Amino acid sequence: MSDAVLALKGIAKSYLKGMPGEVRVLSGLDLTVKRGEVVALVAPSGAGKSTLLHIAGLLDTADAGTVTISGREMTGLSDRARTEVRRGEVGFVYQFHHLLPEFSALENIVLPQLANAVPKATAEARARELLTRVGIAARADHRPAELSGGEQQRVAFCRALANGPKLLLADEPTGNLDPATADQVFAALMELVRDTGLSALIATHNLELAARMDRVLHLDNGVLA
Repeated sequence: MSDAVLALKGIAKSYLKGMPGEVRVLSGLDLTVKRGEVVALVAPSGAGKSTLLHIAGLLDTADAGTVTISGREMTGLSDRARTEVRRGEVGFVYQFHHLLPEFSALENIVLPQLANAVPKATAEARARELLTRVGIAARADHRPAELSGGEQQRVAFCRALANGPKLLLADEPTGNLDPATADQVFAALMELVRDTGLSALIATHNLELAARMDRVLHLDNGVLA
């Protein structure tokens, strides 16, 4: 049995395909993330890291190649099946928190669980547990506008982990924060990932943060180094 939670093989992606202005973003790319491994993805702006994360997380499809999550190849799955995999197997964190402004921190973490048919009491207990782990349990009843940027992003981390995924995909998760806050928030994320045994692929421009992960991959001209 493979110990890879995520395996990309021969991934290629172009935009405006077949047209004079075709832009090739990914070129036969291979990538593996093992169980419990935290991998940094470093790339210059416009190099295709967001496209790569979207393909890995089944939000976009490649022109060629295969995506395998937890040993199951995703090629050819229906939209509904891909959505089910995303809900149960994959957690997403973005540069901007994307929290629902009309709901509290707790409710933002409860809602994705309810979508997976988790009983409300169980979902609330899970949400409080996660908020405690990232040090903001006291802010559970506050709405996003009442939270600092670092607190908002910690809630976003908790939301991404609410349904117990095996894989976390993060796109510049500290990119909107000042250096001191970014360091604190990243430490909270890493502790949460380590405690839960998650595998993670984290895109970042911050080389100091990248160096604190298990492995660093550089994306340039559509390939990884």
